[in-house]
Amino acid sequence: MNDNNQKTAFFMVQIKAKSLEELSIRYAQSALASLIKHGGRMIAGTPQPEILEGEWEGSWVAILQFPNIEMAKNWYNSPEYRPLKELRINELTQHGQILLLEGM
Repeated sequence: MNDNNQKTAFFMVQIKAKSLEELSIRYAQSALASLIKHGGRMIAGTPQPEILEGEWEGSWVAILQFPNIEMAKNWYNSPEYRPLKELRINELTQHGQILLLEGM
């Protein structure tokens, strides 16, 4: 295993949901179960972050953690998560950013 597989990986998620309630019911619970099944966990999430700089145009922000980048990518691209991702993108959100970061 190379050094990159040893570093923790994080997803930074910022989305603007059409309806937070619908997002929670139709997406979040299943996505969280899938995340956990693939070795990840949500370490932070809120609809109301404290904005210190810049502008906030979202309605939900979260940080997800995986043991390594490979596991993170495997979850994000998994057949299990794919329909949930498509639902989120195509029906439940107006816009969003999902960033994958390697830990230091």
